[in-house]
Amino acid sequence: MFPGAADYGVDVTVADADVERLLDVGPGDVEPAPALTFSRNVFVPLTTACRYTCTYCTYYDVPGEATLMTPESVRETLRTGADAGCTEALFTFGDRPDGRYTAIREQLASWGYGDDDGAIYGYLRDCCEMAIAEGLLPHSNPGDLTRAAFERLAPVNASMGVMLETTADVDAHAGSRRKTPGQRLDTIRAAGEVGVPFTTGILVGIGETRRDRAESLLAIRALHERHGHVQEVIVQPVVPNERSDFERPSLATMRETVAMARVALPETVSVQVPPNLARAVDLVDCGIDDLGGVSPVTDDYINPDYEWPALGELRAVADAAGVPLYERLPVYERYLPARFRPERADGAGDDPGPEHDVASVVPADGADEGAWLPEPIRAALDADGVHGERYRAVARRDAPLAVDEPPAGEATGADPST
Repeated sequence: MFPGAADYGVDVTVADADVERLLDVGPGDVEPAPALTFSRNVFVPLTTACRYTCTYCTYYDVPGEATLMTPESVRETLRTGADAGCTEALFTFGDRPDGRYTAIREQLASWGYGDDDGAIYGYLRDCCEMAIAEGLLPHSNPGDLTRAAFERLAPVNASMGVMLETTADVDAHAGSRRKTPGQRLDTIRAAGEVGVPFTTGILVGIGETRRDRAESLLAIRALHERHGHVQEVIVQPVVPNERSDFERPSLATMRETVAMARVALPETVSVQVPPNLARAVDLVDCGIDDLGGVSPVTDDYINPDYEWPALGELRAVADAAGVPLYERLPVYERYLPARFRPERADGAGDDPGPEHDVASVVPADGADEGAWLPEPIRAALDADGVHGERYRAVARRDAPLAVDEPPAGEATGADPST
């Protein structure tokens, strides 16, 4: 059992034989994806407060320096994103601010959200409702959550996510405020129990071994096989920053890890690399099929030293691989009602999900065709007007990319030293 799993009652084990088989996988054992996708988002860093102090992270601020976006600034950011043609509002913050963040908690209390650990979730829910009203689909990434927290937030999110990072006990998580693999596995499990289309992933280069990476990928697969909820897995390299002296993983390490991810996971689960952190053009043949969320209007606040690539650079990656590039919604097409899925000659648009009709998996009480999506999200997809039309066009892969061409020879958007 993985570290901390017993504390949360998470029963996830992987067979040694499966691990050994995965360790034998290399780039030559996978086929390139037939297409690449990305999501056009606006990044909303709701608060930089976090109860953890991971040594590789530049996102969090210490008490006294942490910020909390006001409702007015959230709305302005959302409107900017919607006006720019984004479909996703990416809400992110560190794990729930604890008692050290008195200023954050006092501000939330003054806005009517209380002063307990759950106050930030009430604010996040209202901001998600604001995003829907402004013409964006929320995807929230608020750290570890309990089942009760998912039940509170899922009704206003198209999808959600948290990085597993690793199932290993690594020094990068050391200290009195450490997060454990058990906490993250519990969050992924809770998302599945509630029926949330979910994004997770692993970090490469934080002190884990190749075997740890294989075990982490197989743990994700095990939870997905129970619930059918994992829509994509990110393979993210650690990158140097002002708080971290971790060495960037080599291209060879990234290639073998991406290949392992592709083999470990069902074909219906996408494999993503962040194109501002890794040379995606060198990883397409290893099995990636998604380039993640990219914003034309906001920074990557988690990795501020690494700019998003221009959309034209994403198309250059696809062109170099000889595959088409499509925009997608934050929730993957197989979780959408059938009328919104693309119709393709290969029939892939009719695939309802991993090994079964996802709409019949969860929630258990009378699931219907749109059971994976809460009513506000279904209503937004069905709505008249420019935003509903754009959602439907993106879902059916009919939306124009409207991207600028990159400079000749550029096809990554990432540091070429990766």
